[in-house]
Amino acid sequence: MLDEKGEPVRIPGMLKHVKAIGWFVEEYGLAQVSMNLTNIEETPLHAAFDACAESAAQRGLRATGSEVVGMLPKKCLIEAGRHYLRKQKWSEGASEEELIDLAIRSMGLSELKAFDPREKVIESKIESPASKSLVKLNLRQFCNETLSDSPAPGGGSVAALMGALGASLGGMVANLSAGKRGWDDQLEFFSDWAVKGQQLKDELLFLVDEDTAAFNKVMAAFGLPKDSADEKAARSKAIQAANQYAAEIPLRVMETASRSYDLLAAMAEKGNPASISDVGVALLATRACIEGAAMNVRINLSGLKDEKMKTALAQKMEKLIAGSEERYRRTRPLVEEKL
Repeated sequence: MLDEKGEPVRIPGMLKHVKAIGWFVEEYGLAQVSMNLTNIEETPLHAAFDACAESAAQRGLRATGSEVVGMLPKKCLIEAGRHYLRKQKWSEGASEEELIDLAIRSMGLSELKAFDPREKVIESKIESPASKSLVKLNLRQFCNETLSDSPAPGGGSVAALMGALGASLGGMVANLSAGKRGWDDQLEFFSDWAVKGQQLKDELLFLVDEDTAAFNKVMAAFGLPKDSADEKAARSKAIQAANQYAAEIPLRVMETASRSYDLLAAMAEKGNPASISDVGVALLATRACIEGAAMNVRINLSGLKDEKMKTALAQKMEKLIAGSEERYRRTRPLVEEKL
């Protein structure tokens, strides 16, 4: 609608921060609504689509699909995926890949033209592909790479992977419990735990690659030239910095995996009893992850000359080990009594 000056008339509608116009496309026999979302925090993508779908339904019509012109942040699709899982009364503890796929299908983003997240999602488009990402290997490839004569991936990456598997098993039990017949009133409780399991899994998978990257930094530092006094000093400084980082990464693995104990304790106590053995395996994997990562902290601390830093990191490591043992001993009986 235009005013007397030929300018579009702004009419308040049901959504905030939306500039929209609609028209009928005779060529396709369809009506189209074109929108600019100026604040996706206030009006997310799925809210705009649902509003169109609702308006169409009131007229005996349906929204046949949608299209994104340009690119969009990944969180738009993640939030949309969770939104549609909630509408289905299902657990939100799905992976990013599953959430994105669900959002694409629920909003019909591929109806007009194939929607490729690698091309349409900003983060996917701009991320620089890792030269050799371990987490992108299949299981056989990962094991083959570990078994090869290359020193990386080594125990640190494998420890982080064990932690990721422990968190994944805990999240699986949460998802299974969320879908258990007769437990509808506990859906939100288990869904929240499943989401936390996904977050822990993603953090630990990141650290699988980061541990190997830290090891490679140590090797690169040792490979620096050492002919002159200046070169020797620069090399020594680089080695110390790399060793410290190589100790800090497995510490992060320990910290992250330690957070899985809350998830596993909740599943041991309240989760689907048919999956209690899965909780037990997750518990063992988490404990092994933390103990294995501690070994990697210790071996990297041995090359650190800064005694103050060395002591601080060692104390942090010991505290995490003690905390892990205490949580393990407290949770293991909950598993045993239900087996």
